[in-house]
Amino acid sequence: MRMTALQDKSFDTLYYYCQHESGLRIYVYPFKGFRSTYAVIGTKFGSVNASFIHNGQKVTVPDGTAHYLEHKLFESEEGDAFTQYARTGAAANAYTSFDTTCYLFSCTERFDESLGILFDLIQSPYFTPETVAKEQGIIGQEIKMYDDSPDWRVTMNLLQAMYQNHPINKDIAGTVETIAEITPEILYECYNSYYNLHNMVLCVAGKADPEEVLAIADQKLKPNEPVQTESLFPEEPYEVGQTYIEQALPVSMPMMALGFKEQAGKEYASDKDLVCTSILLEAFAGSASPLYRELLDSKLINSTFGTEYMEGLGYRAVIFEGETTDPEKLAEVLKEAVRRLHKDGISEEAFDNARRCLYGRMARSRDIPSSVATNMINGAFLGRDPFAASVMLQTVTAADVNERLKQQLDPDNCTLSVIKEIEGLIET
Repeated sequence: MRMTALQDKSFDTLYYYCQHESGLRIYVYPFKGFRSTYAVIGTKFGSVNASFIHNGQKVTVPDGTAHYLEHKLFESEEGDAFTQYARTGAAANAYTSFDTTCYLFSCTERFDESLGILFDLIQSPYFTPETVAKEQGIIGQEIKMYDDSPDWRVTMNLLQAMYQNHPINKDIAGTVETIAEITPEILYECYNSYYNLHNMVLCVAGKADPEEVLAIADQKLKPNEPVQTESLFPEEPYEVGQTYIEQALPVSMPMMALGFKEQAGKEYASDKDLVCTSILLEAFAGSASPLYRELLDSKLINSTFGTEYMEGLGYRAVIFEGETTDPEKLAEVLKEAVRRLHKDGISEEAFDNARRCLYGRMARSRDIPSSVATNMINGAFLGRDPFAASVMLQTVTAADVNERLKQQLDPDNCTLSVIKEIEGLIET
């Protein structure tokens, strides 16, 4: 088996791919002259995948199970994976998002040993009643920490208010009550459903030899038979569940998140749609836009203000968030600016400026192995060319962006989430 060379057309460089005989998809992006290597392996199993069909049977697991499983995979009968990484000098970590779980490390030497540890980690589940129970206190403390984090709460409150049925409205780590329901049997069920190598992707970037990566895979990976797992999601209406939610936390300045909910079906957005959305948000409210300068001059925002587009199966939303002296006024100013935007559209000048800003940002990210590897694994999960956006930036037009605008930023279908230092929790 050999690695196939692929072309990153935007920067005229080569990276490499193969589907290993074990089922694992492998991508390698070598950087010339680099001393460090970044590797990440993951599966499309996150907090939203709490209900699924495996082997013809419907399974529903407690909220927070994907995150709990991430923690427990670092343990094995041979010991803790972090201890093994310490011996090779690698810095290791993992994360669970709404729809993925990934395990990663970076190193400057002994790459082969560190990659071997990574392969062992994802192939050696070890769950007992004692080890599972032990983790409840640790994750319970993590949950409480996030419950006290204004940055996290302003976003999660927003999603809980916007989405009526979709599990995007659940905390990634679950609650202290839900994780108490997790058993070894539940973890093994999820592992066998989603951690099959045919459902997983490895991406390596930096100082990396494709043939070395393949040789380590040949040595360490065990053959897998494919499994069919279908994630289930409830129907989600277009309308937001609540237009306003407020929580009291100790903050020096109020925080807000204003989310514009979109129609989302059972497919991901196209590459073109994502590029058009990126240009739209940069032109409308990016740091070089007239609106951003106006908000900054009026002291309604500071440098924490930014935009985000969240998109997955069954959910899509544009979010504006940051610290502000007056959350309600900022929300009204943004909604009025959105109304003008729908009336006037994005100008050619604003379109060109935004496109140049985005291209420069993408070009800078190509010098960062972790950014490249993350881009590759996200593209692989979604069935996309991970580097198509850079090329598409050169082909989309202002008319394309204005057409995309018709599907986004509905000022009559949005939710405002506010964090203030006041008593009580207000929902309307």
